[in-house]
Amino acid sequence: MSKQLLTMAAVAALMSSTALAANLPLKALPDDADRDYWVPEQVNAEGKLEALQAVVGGEAVPYSGSQDKPIRIALIYPSADVSDFWARNYLALTKRLDQLGIQYETTEFASRQIEHSLQATYTEQVVQDADLYDYVIFGPSELATQADNIDKLAETEGFDTYVWAFHTPLKYLKNQPDVWLDFSSAYGALKMCDYMLSRLGNDVTYALNRGIPGITDNQRSGDFMNCVAERGNWNAVYEHYGEYQREGGFDGTNLIMQAYPEAKVIHNANTAMAMGSVEAQVAAGKEKEIFSTGWGGTGLELEAIRRGELDATPMRMGDDVGAATAEAIRADMEGRNDELPFVFLGRITVAHDQMSIEEIDALEQEAFRFSGVGALKR
Repeated sequence: MSKQLLTMAAVAALMSSTALAANLPLKALPDDADRDYWVPEQVNAEGKLEALQAVVGGEAVPYSGSQDKPIRIALIYPSADVSDFWARNYLALTKRLDQLGIQYETTEFASRQIEHSLQATYTEQVVQDADLYDYVIFGPSELATQADNIDKLAETEGFDTYVWAFHTPLKYLKNQPDVWLDFSSAYGALKMCDYMLSRLGNDVTYALNRGIPGITDNQRSGDFMNCVAERGNWNAVYEHYGEYQREGGFDGTNLIMQAYPEAKVIHNANTAMAMGSVEAQVAAGKEKEIFSTGWGGTGLELEAIRRGELDATPMRMGDDVGAATAEAIRADMEGRNDELPFVFLGRITVAHDQMSIEEIDALEQEAFRFSGVGALKR
């Protein structure tokens, strides 16, 4: 492709980004005034999400074009954290690209989830070197904190931007990324609410290890709290903000066990805090006395369920996000961007300690069909 055509394509991409932001939402909802973000059902054209989910769950259809050089992908994400979500979806992305016959090169910019400023530094670096990349995948440390960086990436000419791990496009962005790819934390919270009420009943006293204030924790923790309170009269006696870190889950659980022994359920908002919570319980010999949840169904969580240390988790079909990103890249390379949903969502079910080993294994095989079963070596 000539430099002139590349420039024209970049301008068209920029115009598309700003036009998209101006034309949303596709459908109004009664509570729009109460939110600074849109939910998937009001920004996805009918049928597009389901179509991409079907493609992701099916056999790969090879890229129909040809390449004179590999595409170049930058990934800015908190992959240095305990959760293997990032590493697994990197593997799913690259293996699906291999299946599609697309040549690629990747550059990773890793951080921890609490290193907000480091992600801003990486964003500046990628924007300055925009001519080095065709696609940028951004996994924000927290959505509102990184809003300016999402806007900056989406505005930049020369590459497409995909956001991982969030599915609530912010209304106030001047430039929207090309696709948001995630699992719905709100849907997972309601799945857990249904399961916990059916298993433990009403009038339960519990505590929470929450993450970082923001959309993700508001959904994972807040929506769960509202649901069990309204439907089951559950009482939350303590909320500890553990910043999505193992240490936060460990410290929060020790405090809960000492100061709030009446709390017989601990709800954890991510893998890292769940692992820290389990560690604290095992050290105190109380892992059988407390019902503990995780979030995401990662390999570490499933191993803890098999050991009898973790009781339940909303389990994502984890590789869907990476595979869907590969399919979005193929669609872009084939000129089919209009077929993509604006927000892609993966599937979620509840994995728990009352399942047989065979049932857990079957879920794990499906969820990690690209990245492999078992905890990843780090």
